[in-house]
Amino acid sequence: MKAKQLAFIGLIGFFFTGCAEKEAPVKKIIVVRNTMDKDRKFETVSIAIDSLNFDNTDGKKGRIVIMDDVIHKPILSQTIDSDGDGTDDTVLFQPAIKAKSEMSFSVSHTDSIAVTANDSIARCYSRFVPERTDDYAWENDRVAFRTYGPLAQKMVEDDVKGGTLSSGIDAWLKRVEYPIINKWYKKELETDGSYHEDDGEGLDSFHVGSSRGVGGIAAKDGNAYHISKNFTSWKRLYNGPIRTSFVLTYADWDTNGKKISEEKHISLDYGSNLSKFEVAIKGTDTISAGLTLHENEGTTSVGEEGGWISYWEPHFDSKIGMGIVVPDGNMIGHEKYETGETDRSNLYADVKVNDEGKAVYYAGFGWKKSAQFMNQKEWENYLSDFSEKLQHPLVVEMR
Repeated sequence: MKAKQLAFIGLIGFFFTGCAEKEAPVKKIIVVRNTMDKDRKFETVSIAIDSLNFDNTDGKKGRIVIMDDVIHKPILSQTIDSDGDGTDDTVLFQPAIKAKSEMSFSVSHTDSIAVTANDSIARCYSRFVPERTDDYAWENDRVAFRTYGPLAQKMVEDDVKGGTLSSGIDAWLKRVEYPIINKWYKKELETDGSYHEDDGEGLDSFHVGSSRGVGGIAAKDGNAYHISKNFTSWKRLYNGPIRTSFVLTYADWDTNGKKISEEKHISLDYGSNLSKFEVAIKGTDTISAGLTLHENEGTTSVGEEGGWISYWEPHFDSKIGMGIVVPDGNMIGHEKYETGETDRSNLYADVKVNDEGKAVYYAGFGWKKSAQFMNQKEWENYLSDFSEKLQHPLVVEMR
């Protein structure tokens, strides 16, 4: 009898051991190396999920978990559908790595909720805002932006109060790390308060008009710059703790008889002051990304080698720095364009359209009152540093 009981117990033990071995997540080791003489953080590493070869998923959705092998704890990550086919195909994370060093991470596929480090709050967030005409707004922990849709354009064309005719990019000057978009719109539309007043979180005090704002585009013909009108459609791709991404489409526009088509794929990562613009463009091999000069009371700067332009200007009781960084040596010129026309004076970076038919650049700002950048030098150092890191990306290896 005892022999039978022992055999039964042994069989159960074998069964559970086998299940545990079967269910244990397969781990892959990712090594991230920093080749620069400076510490790196808030840089997004992307890994194709297919490259991880997780053979034990059996079609399960599960979760991709990234563990720091030094502290043996999961770090924040985000899976995204990069090609829009409905299936997540890429995992994003942001390692903090010391100068001239490397770190290893264990990547696994698991059904366990307990091991995930992901936030429930989408710190990188964007959405269409129909309650305020038809804005599209986006933000992360450092900055916020918005631009304008077809209804806002039609209101201007029909002489209806409250419209906006602009393909420029507006800057929302936040000075808190938590999300403010929904809160500020509610404050403006549903209370006696206004997002034009700073109650400690920041405010909307940045004038765009028909200028390029912070990164809108133009096409130059002779001595004139031509621009598109408001976006005609939008598509949000994803929000998350690491990145938000969306697409804006524009009606074809004319440059002295030449038709130009424009579609902007915009993304913003956690910890960055600059949004990434990937503009699919037809009808020209060069576009100009601009920064408004407002009253032209600021200082323009250009980093030729780094491919960046900057405008640092007074802004009410503070200062604001705006900048554009063009990677891969594709800034092929620049111009401080000054005119007597309202809102049409801009500092432009000329961006080469690449072989894929896209003009790629980064654009954003820093507000002194947010305490992120206290002077012009700090802002320009940020742009230079941002450019240098693009030229020397973190090296990712699978071992």
